[in-house]
Amino acid sequence: MNFNDRMTHLTGLNQYHIRLAREEDLSALPAIERAANALFANYGLAEQFAHLLTPIELLRAGMKTDRLWVAADDLDQPVGFALAGVVGDNAHLDELDVHPAHGQRGLGAALVAAVCEWASASGYRAITLTTLRHIPWNAPWYLRLGFRVLEENELSQALRDLLHEEIQRGLPADQRVAMRREL
Repeated sequence: MNFNDRMTHLTGLNQYHIRLAREEDLSALPAIERAANALFANYGLAEQFAHLLTPIELLRAGMKTDRLWVAADDLDQPVGFALAGVVGDNAHLDELDVHPAHGQRGLGAALVAAVCEWASASGYRAITLTTLRHIPWNAPWYLRLGFRVLEENELSQALRDLLHEEIQRGLPADQRVAMRREL
């Protein structure tokens, strides 16, 4: 079963597919991220997330190196995206967003699966990410996808530096965690 067949099975609908991003997709991604970030208002984080958008230059770099995927609708328009990178010796999920109007359909899980497939095919032994501990669609959701929260003594220096940078940008230090999934 190929990836798009699994995606169709996962969502139960033929209206979505996962593909690598193209240049013409980039302009739609900030609006998707902004809409997804608005969901954090219910957790008192509206101000922190209102201005936290992935720079277009990073999205373009991800696109040029085949590390940016989109979930596209039946008109092939992006409704979600995932950006991968490398932190330390591991693949890293830098950003994952699905527009709330298209949420709860398995698109986030399908995007994570695409990133994990890339990481495995690229020879990485694990994939890491940083997220919020208490938000249902953050750490608890990633736990269901096979990630685990890293203890302080398990953090690489690169992950420590990344967490520190995120906290400096205004994310709540007491809720920030790093997670890892073996590949």
